[in-house]
Amino acid sequence: MKVAIIGIGSVGAAVATAIKNTGLVHEMVLFDRDAVRSQAAAADLGHAAAFSFDVKISAASNYREIRGSDIVVIAAGANQKPGQSRTDLLSANANVIRDIVPRVMANTDPKHVKIIIVTNPLDVMVMLAQDLSGLPETRVIGTGTMLDSARLRTILARQLGVSQMSINAYVLGEHGDSSVVNWESVSIGAIPLNDFCRESKLPLTQNARKTIEHRVHNAAYEIINGRGATWDGIAAAVNDLLRCIINDEKRILTVSTCNPKTHLAMSRPSIVGYDGVVRVLTPRLSTSENHALQSSGRIIKKNYNNI
Repeated sequence: MKVAIIGIGSVGAAVATAIKNTGLVHEMVLFDRDAVRSQAAAADLGHAAAFSFDVKISAASNYREIRGSDIVVIAAGANQKPGQSRTDLLSANANVIRDIVPRVMANTDPKHVKIIIVTNPLDVMVMLAQDLSGLPETRVIGTGTMLDSARLRTILARQLGVSQMSINAYVLGEHGDSSVVNWESVSIGAIPLNDFCRESKLPLTQNARKTIEHRVHNAAYEIINGRGATWDGIAAAVNDLLRCIINDEKRILTVSTCNPKTHLAMSRPSIVGYDGVVRVLTPRLSTSENHALQSSGRIIKKNYNNI
């Protein structure tokens, strides 16, 4: 399995480290327009590989070097700075995607390659990459709200005193400020959230839920204010997505892909395997959640139309 990572900034470098540590990839190409940066990253990570898995790691500043890649991760573009929203990156990063995707497609096999989008604003970049690549919607995949959903599960786990692994909870819609916490479908093990709270005598009031939603929506901003950028969480999400694809696990992840009927990309629970997104599922939604999800979709579409 050969993976190429485009853009070796803080996020791309963290993604490379996470992937290297899985042992699932035999070859990894680190591409950056800055040849010195990609060479330094490849050398450093290559030295680290001596302590874990034997992975061939090379640097590239020419797209010919990514030929033969099974998966291409696009992590290039401007990152959020303190005070910025993901939407503030729209114009600059649209130009980045317009430059990268045609070059990727000219140097990979369109019958097999899968493209993973990390660049923000993510859902719009997925739609743009879909347009430019001509690949099936199932093989242009954004990490979507995987990290948002993980943040939700982490908060709930601590509040309810159970492992994250026992919590089924999803954030849907935009990977951004209009994302929607799908309370209606949350379960702890096989027990619906409300039943679990009643049995455990751990009430989760509406105010408590609003506080949790606020924490999920603002987690990235708080991290950016504290350390200048986020990279560990998203790197783990990319790694989890790659593992699901490479092992054909067919797990349910909240990735962002284009709906072929509406050409709208947003995060929905999706079965993911070797061929990409196998099937998109329809979760149970409350009336208010359904309205919020539709509103989120309109925001994504508006941003896409702006580019």
